[in-house]
Amino acid sequence: MRIVAQRVSSARVSADNQIIGEIGAGLCLLIGVAPGDTARDARWLAEKTANLRIFSDEDGKMNRSLLDTNGAVLAISQFTLYADCRRGRRPSFTGAAAPEIGEELYLRFVEELRRMNITVKTGKFGAEMKVELAGEGPVTIIIDSI
Repeated sequence: MRIVAQRVSSARVSADNQIIGEIGAGLCLLIGVAPGDTARDARWLAEKTANLRIFSDEDGKMNRSLLDTNGAVLAISQFTLYADCRRGRRPSFTGAAAPEIGEELYLRFVEELRRMNITVKTGKFGAEMKVELAGEGPVTIIIDSI
């Protein structure tokens, strides 16, 4: 699994011209699933994401985690994170998991975060969505599962 995490002061996602998920301070996460990923990857990534120290402390150093700051998460499924652009002009998406596997592990990841008492809002799996965010820092981190 792969995540692109952006530290935000706010973020929201819309589908069919309706806001379906919105958060204040926290992380906007784009989440991709590859063939061969498992529930273990989802658990590991949730733990890593929740505890990653990328929020500023009182001295301005990145020393605090999502759990430390009581931040929220906006989780968006994003199969295009596994695009292969090495050949031709059209990306290949064969590196992404089949939709049924992608959705299962995306939802597992969300549930793992919620088990840690993190507020999580989501997009709509497989839908055409519009994501808006106010980045902080900017801080953007790519996290790959083990």
